[in-house]
Amino acid sequence: MNDLTIAPGPGIPGGLVIVAADLTERFAKSTGPGGQGVNTTDSKVQLSIDIAACSSLSDPQRRRALRNLEPRLNGTVLTVTASTQRSQVRNRAEVRHRMAVLLRDALGPPPPPRRRTKPTRSSVRRRLESKKQRSELKSTRRQPEIP
Repeated sequence: MNDLTIAPGPGIPGGLVIVAADLTERFAKSTGPGGQGVNTTDSKVQLSIDIAACSSLSDPQRRRALRNLEPRLNGTVLTVTASTQRSQVRNRAEVRHRMAVLLRDALGPPPPPRRRTKPTRSSVRRRLESKKQRSELKSTRRQPEIP
């Protein structure tokens, strides 16, 4: 198995290389298209990385990845599976690409906080007009008052 190369992006300006020793690759029989060959070939690929034990990540990167990927983690292990292709080679390429994208996104900085803005005068006017129209519509549904 080869090292996993992550392209440069926000949070990792020089890119990143995850050494092959940190990755675990497993193969299994896949479901889906493939005819009779689907029962005989191990075309499904699972790629796992233990983020807490990964020697390729610095401590800040490790903390950020653990925090951002928490819903996808099983303990501290991130597993990505690909079984969409009939070929094991294509599934291997796809799972490595997915893992690289996930890690690059997780290591990036958080988005800037949203700056609250005041509603424009016209949007306030439109909102009040629609409320007034709604109120008039509902008032026509009321039972008339009998003196």
